[in-house]
Amino acid sequence: MTENRSAADIFRLLADDTRVDILRAVAVAQYELEEVGSGAAVLAFSEIYDHVDVENTSKLSYHLGELTGTYLRKSEDGYSLSHAGERIVRFILSGNYEQPEAFGPEPVNGVCVFCGENALEASLSHQFFRIDCTACEQQVTGQPITPAQVNTRDGDALIRSVKLRSTEDARQIRQRMCPECGAHLSADVIHVSESALPDADPFVVTSSCEECLREYNSPLTYSVVYHPASIAFHWNHGVDVTTRGIWEFHEYVYDGLWTSERTATDPDEYEVVLRHGDDAVRFYLDSTATVVRTERVRRESGVF
Repeated sequence: MTENRSAADIFRLLADDTRVDILRAVAVAQYELEEVGSGAAVLAFSEIYDHVDVENTSKLSYHLGELTGTYLRKSEDGYSLSHAGERIVRFILSGNYEQPEAFGPEPVNGVCVFCGENALEASLSHQFFRIDCTACEQQVTGQPITPAQVNTRDGDALIRSVKLRSTEDARQIRQRMCPECGAHLSADVIHVSESALPDADPFVVTSSCEECLREYNSPLTYSVVYHPASIAFHWNHGVDVTTRGIWEFHEYVYDGLWTSERTATDPDEYEVVLRHGDDAVRFYLDSTATVVRTERVRRESGVF
């Protein structure tokens, strides 16, 4: 049972090399199984014993007992990894506790949202992927990155992986699910009165997780980019937004093609317009940045 264990107690279980070896061995043995199933693979005591360098079965039994309930689940058929076991052993196997290889600075496509110059560079800083503008020396965007993500890809592939991760994260955030822990996110729209960002979008959506305390911030216009209506709208104009990085949208805000405004108060309501040529898609959002309605519009009399 783990109800009365503190976080320190739970992590102290991993201070023994044998227990770490057991978790690693369970993952390896499951990987080597030829069976294909939808559930967690269960390993018998003897199968684990064959994969772990331990003095005798009594020692293995003791360590399995310590891990069971926190990192392992036990059933009549044997042992399998718990959620905590899965997360920690994948972290160990991938080496995501190590320092990533150096990357950058590398030039990337896109313009600076602050000065409009095409002078962006990507690099790593303290295990953080960031885009900086060499013209105005502003940090344009950034997001966490894992050592395994860096160490298994070259420059172009790494940048593509960052785009994919940001797309997936944005989709989950829009659905109010924390990409880090899966808990529910709360969201607020904040007006940034004094900002270096373009006047076209003076609002920021702050999404917060009360469980793991992660916070995600995004301009209001960007919060709807991966909405199905936006994806379909841009696809019709030959643009696949799901393959683009956030920094590749900056030109639209800088040029005033993407705009946001507050249309009502008490409660607050907002309107976001994404334009492309003579067409536009309009989003109506509530005070939590939830899209309540969309519509496609065409330019009439020079305005949308």
